[in-house]
Amino acid sequence: MFRKLTLGVCILFAALSLYAANKEQRRLENSGTVMQEVMGVPDNIPRELLGKAECVIVFPSVMKAAFVVGGSYGRGAMVCRTGEHFNGSWGSPAMYALEGASVGFQLGGQATDLVLLVMNEKGASSILSSKVKIGADASAAAGPKGRDASAHTDAYMRAEILSYSRTRGLFAGISLEGSTLRPDDDASAGVYGRKITAKEIVLGGKVSVPANGRHLVRVLQKNAPHNDSKQASSR
Repeated sequence: MFRKLTLGVCILFAALSLYAANKEQRRLENSGTVMQEVMGVPDNIPRELLGKAECVIVFPSVMKAAFVVGGSYGRGAMVCRTGEHFNGSWGSPAMYALEGASVGFQLGGQATDLVLLVMNEKGASSILSSKVKIGADASAAAGPKGRDASAHTDAYMRAEILSYSRTRGLFAGISLEGSTLRPDDDASAGVYGRKITAKEIVLGGKVSVPANGRHLVRVLQKNAPHNDSKQASSR
C-alpha cells in the first residue's frame, strides 16, 4: 500500500512538472506570435526604435488581478542582442515576470499584450541583475508608434524602457510606472529543462535558442537584424 502511494505521488509530481514546463513553452511560443502580429499592423512599433533596442520583452495576455486594486500580473520572455555590449544578433530568450501597480486604464478586466523595448545597456544590465521598479530603478515612457516617432526620437531615446500595449486589436504606447520586472528563473527552467538564470541565458553565450523560442527570435532578426544605436556603433 505504501509503495503504491509513493508511486502515485511520484507520478503526480512528474505530471505537474511536465504541465508547468509545457505551459512555459506555450507562453514562449505565444510571445513570438504576439511580436509577429504587432509588427504586422500598419501603425506599429517604429523600426528605427526597434533597431536601436538592446532587448525586447513580450508579455502575452497580461491580466489585471481582481484581488488587488490596480494590480496586474504577466509572464513572458525577454530576448537581448548577443555580445558583450548587446551589439550582435538576437540571442536566446529568458523568461520574465511583470507584477505590481497599474499598467494603465486600457487593461480593465481584459487580457492585454505588452511589448517593452529596452533601449540602452544600462537598462538591460539592471533588468538582468535583479528585480527593478519601472520609473524608479529604470526610466520608462509610453512608446511612440508609426510616424509619431520621427519628431520625438531624441526624447524617447532618453528613456531606458519604451512600452506598448495591445487590447482587442488596439495598439498604443502605455505607461508602466510603478510596475516591477524580474527574471522568472523557475519559468526558464521549465523551458530549458534545467535550473538557469536570465543572466546565464543572455550573457553566457552558450545556450541555444529552444524550439519554442525560434519564432520570436526570427521575428526580431527579420525586423531589426542589426543594432543601429549610436552606442552600439561606438563600441
